[in-house]
Amino acid sequence: MSEYNHVVDKDGDVDPSKVESAISRMNSGERERILSNFDDFKGYLSKRIKLAESIGLGEEQIAVIAQKVADYLSSHEDARNSEEKLLQELWRVGTEEERHKLAHMLVRLAQQGQRH
Repeated sequence: MSEYNHVVDKDGDVDPSKVESAISRMNSGERERILSNFDDFKGYLSKRIKLAESIGLGEEQIAVIAQKVADYLSSHEDARNSEEKLLQELWRVGTEEERHKLAHMLVRLAQQGQRH
């Protein structure tokens, strides 16, 4: 896959507008596996955050990407468990500022999983 298809390029520059196309290219079986269990979702998110941190992205950049991912999931995926349903409902009723704060909270939640 060419570099222009990635959310983060080799220089560490982030292009959140590419999040939707990156998610849509994900294998549907893999996407289902990740989203069917909340612990699997947190684990996947934790690994992606660790990768982002390893290339020098800060929490704000990661939260911006997380917000774009959550926007996509809220619009294109059905909740598969009670945790996802709660997050989806909070996302739908939240303002842009509240969604951004929730994205930060999700990043921190996944980072806690890295420490355990």
